[in-house]
Amino acid sequence: MELVPMESRAEGGKFMDGEPSDEAPSTANHHLDRNQFPSSVRQKAYRFDALGNYFTKAWDLSEGHGSEFCWYHVEVPRGNHKLSLSAQYLIDALCPPLKLQDILSLVSNGPFCGYVSGALVFRVNSPGPASSSFTLRLAARITESLVITVSLGRVPRLGFSPTGQSLLFEIPTVENRNLVKDEECGGTSGILIKEHVLEFLLTMNHSEEADNPVPCTVANLLVHIVDTHVDQVQDIVTKLEIELDSVELELDRGGSTVKKQMLDDRRFPKMHLNLQRLLQVVSHGEQVYPRVKEKCAAKNWFATEDIVALEELIGRLRRLKENLGFIVNRITAVQAGLDSWQAEQINRKLYYLSVLSIVFLPLSIVTGIFGMNVGGVPWTGQKDPSLQDGFVNVLLLCGAVLVLLMICFTFPALYTRLHSCKQTLHRNWSLNRKSFLRTLSRRGFQEGGGYTRL
Repeated sequence: MELVPMESRAEGGKFMDGEPSDEAPSTANHHLDRNQFPSSVRQKAYRFDALGNYFTKAWDLSEGHGSEFCWYHVEVPRGNHKLSLSAQYLIDALCPPLKLQDILSLVSNGPFCGYVSGALVFRVNSPGPASSSFTLRLAARITESLVITVSLGRVPRLGFSPTGQSLLFEIPTVENRNLVKDEECGGTSGILIKEHVLEFLLTMNHSEEADNPVPCTVANLLVHIVDTHVDQVQDIVTKLEIELDSVELELDRGGSTVKKQMLDDRRFPKMHLNLQRLLQVVSHGEQVYPRVKEKCAAKNWFATEDIVALEELIGRLRRLKENLGFIVNRITAVQAGLDSWQAEQINRKLYYLSVLSIVFLPLSIVTGIFGMNVGGVPWTGQKDPSLQDGFVNVLLLCGAVLVLLMICFTFPALYTRLHSCKQTLHRNWSLNRKSFLRTLSRRGFQEGGGYTRL
């Protein structure tokens, strides 16, 4: 079985996805002459007729007529490029008709929601490295008949695609030894296909973008864009949870080798860093999307059900933030367990080293004593009376040094003990003095009172 790859149409060195366009490309399009970044920026252009139908169109950045509206989407490629290069990508794709101010408001980092040149612009761009899969960036410029969006890399389920004819015209049979034996014995026949090829065909047979409902208004399109962004964050969080579950299971089943490998790879600190980047994206969304809802609620073309849909998406973001907090706590607990295991291993090795030191310490003392170059060392046969006091003098000197060192090491503890005892005695003396004075004053008062009664 031969697979035919899906071809995408390129215009001006940039890719256009989807079915053939119903509109002829404009001859005045300046992008046809500019291919400074060939095959790097991916573009999508759609036209919606407000009746539930959509058409792919040429990349001319024109607005819709009447009730129609257009949507242009730019995917900045992931890689180790700087922010200035991303801005150059957008300038090449969107200028003109957009001005430099409009493009910089889309490509800059950080959360933003406001009006730029009369259009509503919002962005939730995280400042992390563009090559990281946990760095998410989404910006949009919205008018009543035109929507322009920019994303970093591909956003799943964002675009639209038609439901094509199935690639599996006959029921296939997975290539298996048992099935082949059954077929040779006169069993049911079918198309023999390898298992990995069948998985690929099942993936190609149905596009995830074919299930997207076609928006009838710009408000529906805006809700769809925000929804896909929240779904992308949800997918990343789900993958993190699955990865963390597998790592915890691997730690439970594995031994010291697995734990040592995870400590050497710094796996959990890296996961913690990725979670912080994802938390930054979610916090940006919490700041931007409520302001988008407030600004869109004042528009007459924004329906009430779209406002309710945005409120539900904001609630999903908040729940995602809480879920990310739980994952951070789990990673911190697992890392603390690994650190305690590593400290236990170090303490055990130090214990073994201490035992060896205790074993060899007497030997080193004996060799040190009998290796002294003085007279009077016992069992050496030195008979000279003038040299017999040398060994004793050296031992006395060593004892004096030992006593001095012990005093130096124990002096802080002794000083602390004496100081605490002095404070205790002073406190007790003060309390006794106060109680004595109080007793005297009470007796004098009683005696004076008795004298008055008399």
